[in-house]
Amino acid sequence: MKLQFRCLPGWKGRMPEPRIAAANLPDWLKAMPRSAVAPLLGGEVRTVKQCPPFVDAMSAGVLFPLIADLRVEDGVFEWDSGLPAHPLARLTRSPVGVHLPEQLTGFPGADPGRFAVKFTNPWAIDMPEGWSMLFSHPHNRLDLPFRTLTGLVDAFPDGFVHFPAIWTDPSFSGVVPAGTPVAQAVLVRREPLTLTCREMDEAELSASLDLQDALDADPGVYRKRFRGAKD
Repeated sequence: MKLQFRCLPGWKGRMPEPRIAAANLPDWLKAMPRSAVAPLLGGEVRTVKQCPPFVDAMSAGVLFPLIADLRVEDGVFEWDSGLPAHPLARLTRSPVGVHLPEQLTGFPGADPGRFAVKFTNPWAIDMPEGWSMLFSHPHNRLDLPFRTLTGLVDAFPDGFVHFPAIWTDPSFSGVVPAGTPVAQAVLVRREPLTLTCREMDEAELSASLDLQDALDADPGVYRKRFRGAKD
């Protein structure tokens, strides 16, 4: 599947571009051991690095980067994007804007007295026909000093989708470098769902128990059986 991103004339090459999430996993995940000693159990346990759903979520879709260094000190944000002004376009050259505190009235986790931030996305997105895009905080990236809010957007090829976020670490002081992921997006289809809930029959229970035993014995079973991939 192919996605195309378009920016204003004169801007390409002057800012980080969206990138495939699977090829840009964070350094802390790469450095994480596959197992660690758990004193409570008296032996080793697998870390989340061996949890395919955890890693697959972080590898899914596209990462949207912060477009310029963002310096933060005592609650003051500063930047210099270096992007040229366009004589017609209305898009801001700033990497971040604000939402008034009142716009998140009643939202859990929002400080009534603080502005929310809005990360600028300068890329118009051409989506495949019939698909929508689900934007969220970069998956499992609790190390970031903000939390991007989740939104679902239909095909919107001539507009720009920006990313509202709550700054969760008011004590943060330093630079959030250009290229830091500020949102992650995956393609989804908006299709109606129907739900049924029932108990397993004997054959299904037996199959489930067999699978659980296999997963305990071999951490690669999930990928081998259900993804067709080698561990």
